[in-house]
Amino acid sequence: MNTINVNNLIQLAGIAQITLALGSVFIPKLLNWRAELLKPSLLIKQMFWTYAVYILVINTSFGLVSVFASHDLSNGSNLATMLTGFIGVYWISRLSTQFFYLDRRAFPKGRWYTIGETLLVSVFITLSTVYTFAFIYNLNRP
Repeated sequence: MNTINVNNLIQLAGIAQITLALGSVFIPKLLNWRAELLKPSLLIKQMFWTYAVYILVINTSFGLVSVFASHDLSNGSNLATMLTGFIGVYWISRLSTQFFYLDRRAFPKGRWYTIGETLLVSVFITLSTVYTFAFIYNLNRP
C-alpha cells in the first residue's frame, strides 16, 4: 500500500477519534453518571472525572494529530513507528477491556444501547487495525 493510502487511513481514523470524543460528551447523561456518582466518596468522584477528562483529551489529541500530521505518522521515522504503535496498543487495550474486563451484565438494555455499543466496538476495532497497520507499515519502510 502506498503512502497516500496510509495517510488517508490515518486521517479517517483521526476523524473517527474526534467524532468519538465529541460523542463521548453525551455519555454522562446517557448512563446517568450524576445519580451513579452519588454513591462513591468525593475523592473517587474526582478521580473518576479526572480520568474521564484525560481520556477525552487523549482521544481528541490522537484525532487531531492523525488528521493534521498523517504524513508524519506514516513516514517510517522512529517517532512515526513508536507513536502509531502506541496508539495501536491504546486502542487494542480499550477493545480488550470491552470484552475481557467490563461486566456485560451491567450494560444498559435496549435496542439503542445495543446499536451504540456495536458502533463503538466497530470504531475500536477499526482504530486498532488502522494504527497497527500503520505501525507495521512504518517498521517496513526503508
